[in-house]
Amino acid sequence: MSNALESLFPLGTSVWYDNISRELLTNGGLEALVRERAVRGVTSNPTIFDKALSGSEHYDDQIRTSAADDPEAIFFELAISDIQSACDVLRPVHKAGGSCGDGYVSMEVSPRLARDTTATIRQAAELHGRIGRPNLYIKIPGTVEGLPAIEESIASGISVNVTLLFAVERHMDAAEAYVAGLERALDEGRDIGAISSVASFFVSRVDTLVDRLLEEIGTEQALSLRGKAAVANAKLAFDAFRRKFRGERWAALAARGANLQRPLWASTSTKNPDYEDTLYVKNLVGPHTVNTMPQVTIDAMADHGEVPGPTLTQGLDEAKQVMDDLASLGIDMRAVCDQLEQEGVKAFADSWEQLLTTVAERRRTLVPA
Repeated sequence: MSNALESLFPLGTSVWYDNISRELLTNGGLEALVRERAVRGVTSNPTIFDKALSGSEHYDDQIRTSAADDPEAIFFELAISDIQSACDVLRPVHKAGGSCGDGYVSMEVSPRLARDTTATIRQAAELHGRIGRPNLYIKIPGTVEGLPAIEESIASGISVNVTLLFAVERHMDAAEAYVAGLERALDEGRDIGAISSVASFFVSRVDTLVDRLLEEIGTEQALSLRGKAAVANAKLAFDAFRRKFRGERWAALAARGANLQRPLWASTSTKNPDYEDTLYVKNLVGPHTVNTMPQVTIDAMADHGEVPGPTLTQGLDEAKQVMDDLASLGIDMRAVCDQLEQEGVKAFADSWEQLLTTVAERRRTLVPA
């Protein structure tokens, strides 16, 4: 195992795998990642499932024998089977770490529901019940409409992965939804120690958009800021996390067993080939965090990754300066994050429709009319 991957966990950062497939679950691939690559959790999304289904025969028997006709219903049958299997593989990790630790697998509600609070609450409860694993996270987007669904789900005892977070302010909105949900759960007599959450804060997409704006400005100062916004934004989010989860209000919940809502760094593969391929790993290391990596980033860390230390606890003043410099150039980070959220909601919705098309086409091939 790479010392770089090994060294993340003692510094407080857990490696989760941003991928899932039936093949990975049946050929021992996930067990190998846990054993050899320090993987301690799994995340999924519609794009990942579409890739798993496309051109693979591993789902054919279940598609062929499904009693459902609707592509979405068939997909959920397939995905629930995969998520249950992945949860079972990660269960020893979860047991060893407790509810505040690792071993979780994430399953996303339909992206069609990103702007529908009531439907999100209903589907989150349905998936939670159907999957029936203690180390399950239901992924709910941190949109304005998603925030009440997050609070309601937490209050109902459902652990949540809050996804599509870009802005520090929205990150704190998600933290508030979690804390408020825990308070309600405690009032209703639930064991809040069994409830957990992560806040998926997207990283690389910030640089992709901000770099484009900087290149349009084109000055020496602007170009010198390329590749700095994403890490700075994440460090400010981490600082906000540390400030949120302290004080009397949180202490009262922690005394009853409440778990921190850990920051999860998502979208951590570099999109710009000129940037170091481990940029969004080595600069985001620190206590109570998760870095969810695609295969390419795990391989890069295993091959040549370096971990210089708890980088999240360093350079806060520099991160603030980056944001000040961007503002001086007329770049509004809140507008950037709002745009990225809108694009993210659309991208996941488009991936969902493509996924359902894949399922429908495979069903027609396997079960001709």
